Order: sequence, then structure tokens, then C-alpha cells
Amino acid sequence: MAVLGPGGVGGLLAALLARAGTSVVVLAGESTAQAIAERGLRLESRLFGNFGVMVETAPRLQSQVDAILITVKATQLERALERIPPEVAGRALVIPFLNGIDHVNFLRTRYPENVVAATIRVEVARVEPGLIRQTSPFASASIATSAGVQDRVEQLAAQLRSSGLEVSLREDETAMLWDKLALLGPLALLTTHERGNVGVIRARRRDDAIALISEVAAVAKAEGASPDPEATVRLFDAAPESFETSMQRDQATGRPLELDAIGGAVLRHAARAGIPVPVTARLVEDLRERESKRA
Repeated sequence: MAVLGPGGVGGLLAALLARAGTSVVVLAGESTAQAIAERGLRLESRLFGNFGVMVETAPRLQSQVDAILITVKATQLERALERIPPEVAGRALVIPFLNGIDHVNFLRTRYPENVVAATIRVEVARVEPGLIRQTSPFASASIATSAGVQDRVEQLAAQLRSSGLEVSLREDETAMLWDKLALLGPLALLTTHERGNVGVIRARRRDDAIALISEVAAVAKAEGASPDPEATVRLFDAAPESFETSMQRDQATGRPLELDAIGGAVLRHAARAGIPVPVTARLVEDLRERESKRA
């Protein structure tokens, strides 16, 4: 199995799979690959314990594998795909664990027969090359399946489950993707806009959170999903107070934001459906202005 991008999510998955006995090759830039080749991957996790594993590293995929996990940020995706030539990828399943919606169709323009949509829910960060810290009391993934790939997806799910990850299979790809964005979108936009964790958002921005959840649910319904905004609010209320989103952490460290992949996607799909999303639009505009000033 190959993992493109050993950041928080990629490093976590690669470390768990390698510990469980799966042969893993990590695809990364020269300095990151060298650091991991020398010191291995190290995971500090409240769920999975603290451990280190050695994995193979490479700047580009050089031989065929059964599956390729895409775990880079949306802002890095197009350039990172240079590490996976389609002719080498062959029939490998391409499984993106990215935030947002639109990356799935983008990947299918490059790997038309191979892409299997997936989502992951976890709070995890790369502390330094090869050192991953997972802090949430949960870590779960969902993978879309269909008749043509069912056996291969079930095999992948079994590998991930054997590593300790909670995995569910979903037949409705659209619903699966919107189910994640229904909560991630509001949380990412608000924690980044407020520069505060979920506890701060519940205390200071609850009205905005509920409005955002309603807006995303309306867009999801227009896309053919069956959202449950009341259930999403319950998840919002149940999230740990200290929970931070990756977009919030990217802002704090000066990295590019996945604003277009998350907020921009909601705006694009809302516009196509003719659905007003004023709170989403205001926050995205504010954050884009903040980004332009920083640049």
C-alpha cells in the first residue's frame, strides 16, 4: 500500500498499517522522506498508544500497489499527484482522505477507473517530519463502495480495521461526503474565523454555528443527500471543548488554508442549486480577505 503525504492523517494511517503488518511505502518530498527513512514514523496517540515503525519511503510511486491513500491537503493536491503517475498506479484503488467534496471528481479526471471516495474523522497533527500526534477521543473512517470494487474495498477496510481504526462502508458516496462536510464546514470556518477551539465557538458563536449547519444541510439536500441538521447540532454539542480544526491550526502556523475546498465548495454547490447561504458567504469572504492581507 502507498500513502501520499505523511502529514497528520497520512502519518497516522501509515504508522497504524505498518504496525499491523501491512507493507507501506510513504510518498513524500526529499527532506521528509529522508527524515522518515532515518528515524521512522513515530505516533503519539491517546487511542493507539505511543510507538514507532520503520516504513519504506520514495519521492514517486515506482511499482504497482493494491491501494493508494491520498492524504495531502487540498491546497497541495495537484502538485502532489506528480508522485503518482497514472501508468504506475495501474489498477490500484485511489482513496482520498481529503476535506471537501470536489476533489473526488478532480481525481477521477486523472485516475478514471480507480477512485473510491472516503472520509476520516480524527484530530491529528504532524509535529515534525515523521512525528504524528493524535489527540481526539475518536478516529473513524468511512469508505464508499459499489459492486465493481466491493471485494477490494472490503479487503482495504479489513486492513484498516486490523490496524485499530474504526471503519464503516457506505453505498451512497454523495451522502457520505456531505455528512462529513455538514459538521466540518461550520467548525472549520468558525474556529478559523474566531481563532478559537470548539468550546470557544459554543460559548461565543453558537447562533452562527446553527445557521451554518442549516445552510450546509440545505445544500446537501439539493445534492441528493438526506442531511439531519438536528443530529449535526448534537455532534457539535458533543465535540470535546479543546477540539481544533486543521484549518484553524494552518492559520495559526501561517500555512495556506483549505478555504476553497471547504467553504468555497459549499458556495459553489449552493450557487448551482440556487440556495442562499449568507452566513457561509460572509465567513468565507472575511477569511479570504484575511488571507489576501497575509499574503
